[in-house]
Amino acid sequence: MIVITTPTGGIGRQVLDRVLDALDTRDDGTALRVVARDPGRLGARARARAEVFQGSHADPAVLGAACEGAGQVFWLVPPAPGADSVEGHFRDFTLPLCDVIARQGVARVVAVSSLGRGVAKDAGPISASLAMDDRIAATGVHYRALCPPFLMENLLGQAAALRETGEFRVAYPADRVLRTCATADIAATAARLLLDDSWTGRADVPLVGPDALTPAGMAEILSEVLGRPVRVRETTPEAYRASALRFGAGAAGAQGLADMAAAMSAQGFYGAAEPSTPDTAPTGFRRWCEEVLRPAVL
Repeated sequence: MIVITTPTGGIGRQVLDRVLDALDTRDDGTALRVVARDPGRLGARARARAEVFQGSHADPAVLGAACEGAGQVFWLVPPAPGADSVEGHFRDFTLPLCDVIARQGVARVVAVSSLGRGVAKDAGPISASLAMDDRIAATGVHYRALCPPFLMENLLGQAAALRETGEFRVAYPADRVLRTCATADIAATAARLLLDDSWTGRADVPLVGPDALTPAGMAEILSEVLGRPVRVRETTPEAYRASALRFGAGAAGAQGLADMAAAMSAQGFYGAAEPSTPDTAPTGFRRWCEEVLRPAVL
């Protein structure tokens, strides 16, 4: 039995599709469940193949019912920019999972976390996700934390600016390497682990793309792919906080994003020190721009 949370989200949807593809091929009777706030957003294939539990996976009753008899769980804490506390938001999701593991004997959990273990301090949602890992692993469950750096998909939120002004903003030094990862690679790795019941213990799984680009280097590739000049504008964590507030984030969520940006710049855990991991993150930035970003911009 495989349980997938956030099956309509940017990563969870791709995990679900890959697991469905594999189950269609091997047809070994593996049961599949999903936890969805809005089941209407699920595709027809998912609704036909998976047992759907409506609600939030932070709800102990919903999560407990979905995980009854489950062997593998895909876990992702969804963003909540309006939450009163970043740490509290992650804790409110994670504690029900830990209780389910203890009471119902879930064997394996695959979760989306972040690079930065042992380095990231006071880093907003990054620190919260690393604390999540420790809580889950402390239950004794077999655990894999998927650890990407900066997600390429973050740039999709700036598609309109790229189209209208030829500019994207980062709260990070424009001349310092910023390692990246495509969400498709996260999903592929998650699905592979969910479909494998042989791994044991706790481990981090780095997902570091093949490029060692600075934001300025990304702008050069974007210019070539989009066929127009693109420049990067370096902003500050405080400006990032103010922008998040303008777009509807709460005070705690906006401050968490600012803390994350400041830590990324000061502590360097998304930078050049991490080698690429081609087995888990093969997608290059140019390829992602051609296949994902360009259709969104043009």
